[in-house]
Amino acid sequence: MEYVVVFEKGENSYGASVPDLPGCIAVGQTMKEVRTLIAEAIEFHIEGLQEDGKVVPLPTSILPVQSEPGILSALVTVHV
Repeated sequence: MEYVVVFEKGENSYGASVPDLPGCIAVGQTMKEVRTLIAEAIEFHIEGLQEDGKVVPLPTSILPVQSEPGILSALVTVHV
């Protein structure tokens, strides 16, 4: 599955969030690190939803509109 991920550059780190999976976030020192961490976070989040018997939201194919400098959106593929 491919989920939209929004990446933001902070003063000292990078952050990532998944609009389709509220609460699924990651923070890393580099963009490479945060990309790895958010992929792991997505898999962990989905596994937790499945274990709890909750519905796993399907990924949307619409990328959010970039409206601020330092914000990047991308699709991240995960295998669950």
